[in-house]
Amino acid sequence: MGVARKWAIAFTPLLFLLSSCSVSQNRWNTYQNPRYKFEFPYPSNWESLTMPSNLDGEAFRDPDNPSVEIRGWAQLPDTESSSSSSTSTDSPNFTTEQGVTGQLRVEVGVDTSLMSLTLNQGQVEYHWQGQADSEQFADYYRFFNYIARQYQLPSSNE
Repeated sequence: MGVARKWAIAFTPLLFLLSSCSVSQNRWNTYQNPRYKFEFPYPSNWESLTMPSNLDGEAFRDPDNPSVEIRGWAQLPDTESSSSSSTSTDSPNFTTEQGVTGQLRVEVGVDTSLMSLTLNQGQVEYHWQGQADSEQFADYYRFFNYIARQYQLPSSNE
């Protein structure tokens, strides 16, 4: 099988998914957090939700399907809650394109399902989450996974 055909077979489902999620091909913006310096891509036609006053993160929603959201944020862990947090003791099961390892969880609920990523660097916990109605979650899984893989932390010297 030729390389071009293998590429077409491998990427056709992703292109279909991206077009079905009202995401125009090659039309992405990048959210860059001013406080914690992390970033992640989001579809350029998605709506920004109100940013918290402490500048710790941002959320975006699909204007054609408002139940579908992505969000990223960072925080200094609360010492009491972080000691009991399961994400701090779980083994990494996910690696971003940047090479950072972390914990990816998928929670399938009755009404809403989530894909959540937690990364740690120094004293900061970085988070990313994709959310959709449970009946649509399978349609968004690869889309969410793609964005989670693109999540970038600041270089260690920043």
